[in-house]
Amino acid sequence: MAAIGQTTPPTARNSALAEGRRRAALLPDCLIEARRIANTVITGWHGRRRRGPGENFWQFRPYSPGESMTRIDWRRSARDDHTYVRDMEWEAAHTVWLYADLSPSMHFRSELAPVSKEHRALVILLALAETLLRSGERVGYPGLMEPVSNRNGAEKLAHALAAASDMPVELPQTRMMRGPSELVMIGDFLDAPDQLFAQIMPLSERGLRAHLIEVADPAEESFPYSGRTAFTDPETGSELTLGRAESLKDAYLAAYHARREVLADTARHAGWSFATHHTDRPASEALTAIHTRLAGLGRGVR
Repeated sequence: MAAIGQTTPPTARNSALAEGRRRAALLPDCLIEARRIANTVITGWHGRRRRGPGENFWQFRPYSPGESMTRIDWRRSARDDHTYVRDMEWEAAHTVWLYADLSPSMHFRSELAPVSKEHRALVILLALAETLLRSGERVGYPGLMEPVSNRNGAEKLAHALAAASDMPVELPQTRMMRGPSELVMIGDFLDAPDQLFAQIMPLSERGLRAHLIEVADPAEESFPYSGRTAFTDPETGSELTLGRAESLKDAYLAAYHARREVLADTARHAGWSFATHHTDRPASEALTAIHTRLAGLGRGVR
């Protein structure tokens, strides 16, 4: 981000525009795949909608003896020989905030995976939005889209992501998350774990829940490299060339999995969930897993 009072250099602007166009070209296919997955997984998905005090109509149901007659809908009851009452939807004002890390490290895709980490994160994000909205939940994206409850919210989110030419790569702001809310974060979480939790730990103090979905490429899990290999940091562009890449394997894997254990343990102690999804596995597995966690049926199972 340019300092206040300075003009963003043309090269930075061009890079941001190019990145926006690249993501915009990717999103239509992601939305189509997300809807297909949502259609497959939606069976058996139950939202938190139920009757109670509110202003929005939910359903008609047969009148039960002992209920107040003021609740009877006489116009609906006049259609046949049954008496019906009008149920209103309980307004829990529950919002699920969705966030996907779209930083350069998410562009990675090895030969062992069919898609990049970014592609898979976007599909999970949009499929989750589609499914939650069909279940009567409200969905928002911090800093990008205010919570919505309409059925075309997933398409609205895809348009917002496509139109954002300069997406922030920092962690999401949580100031706007008030009331009964939950946050679902999707990313590779390769940054220092303490940086992540310093940003979102205030959620726990306010009683809000978070669910972390780590997206990992199978090559990141196995380090299948040997011989002379050049590694490039996608964030800084710096390079490291090793004559025998296999000599780094043990140290790399130890650090990689130690980072994950810290993430899982810290999330568990905060009462949050943590799950790992690999890009060589179906995206529907991640969608089903996060549904279980949102329903409160699982805690940090990986």
